[in-house]
Amino acid sequence: MKSTFPVFAFFIAVSTQTLFAAAGPSPAQVVDTTGKKVRAGTDYYIRPVPETPCDGRGPCVNGEGLVLISRSVNVTCPLNVAVVVGFRGLPLQFTPVNPKKGVVRVSTDQNIKFNLTTACEEGTVWKLDDFDTTTGQWFITTGGVLGNPGPETIGNWFKIEKYEDDYKLMYCPSVCKFCKVLCKDVGVFVDQNRSRRLALSDKPMKVQFQRA
Repeated sequence: MKSTFPVFAFFIAVSTQTLFAAAGPSPAQVVDTTGKKVRAGTDYYIRPVPETPCDGRGPCVNGEGLVLISRSVNVTCPLNVAVVVGFRGLPLQFTPVNPKKGVVRVSTDQNIKFNLTTACEEGTVWKLDDFDTTTGQWFITTGGVLGNPGPETIGNWFKIEKYEDDYKLMYCPSVCKFCKVLCKDVGVFVDQNRSRRLALSDKPMKVQFQRA
């Protein structure tokens, strides 16, 4: 079962870190697999980087990608974000907290959404789901809203950070200066159905961005 406490209330209770924006140079620009700047409002595939090198055989030929799946057998909507093998995934777009900038930068709040229509009435903007007490996980689901940064949308913002030679996704929103928030990497949790669902994790998922 799921916790009935609001996500925002939990953030206030569990974290002692208050995030403040620091003045200084603009963060580095995120680049795609061809070395070009990642642009806001443009379709990309988020490609998880395999932990073992591809030998050219089997599903590794196509790598991995992100898709939308039902959260359980009995509950379809809103859809959860998951990793699949052998498929490049579904196209996504990034919307920075300041969309007028046009480029996507590391360490900057972003809305992430799948650029497609589903049968669910909720939109495809990513958001952090309520804490799942059954699995002990914070899953990445959909149904968030674009823009409107502040405490009401605290669960809808994610960041891209440099990670070794590639990147990682992180949940650590700074759109609310007085909010105390949970900061963790986005990783992969394998559930009882063997679905590889995105969730907050101590082990980050290394990713690249491929132009769709």
